[in-house]
Amino acid sequence: MKEKAYTYELAGLGERFVALLIDGFIQGVIGGVLFGAFRGPGAGLSFIIGLIYCWYFWTRQNGQTPGKQLMKLRVVKADGTPISDTDAVIRYIGYVVNSAIMMLGWLWAFVDSNRQGLHDKLVNTYVVKA
Repeated sequence: MKEKAYTYELAGLGERFVALLIDGFIQGVIGGVLFGAFRGPGAGLSFIIGLIYCWYFWTRQNGQTPGKQLMKLRVVKADGTPISDTDAVIRYIGYVVNSAIMMLGWLWAFVDSNRQGLHDKLVNTYVVKA
């Protein structure tokens, strides 16, 4: 079977950063409300909120979190298909690892020809213009 060729315009790193800031703000508000209500679990609750948030939007909303929607971006697999539930979980864990290792996973996108960070490399995703 012949594979279908997909071409997309890769998202700029500035656009991706703004989308990440928007999503971080939204997650922060959600986390703040829940943290105020439950008082305690902090980091664990933040991880779970972020995971559910990203999983839902990446897998159930056409690869677009609210930040990506505002910036007109989308997350897709290399073959142009939507990411799976497993891809979303691994990609989100990659987000956490990116930050834990002195931001190197994020900075990787600056030198990568496909603008992929570590989280993208883990599951072969691209952030493209929607």
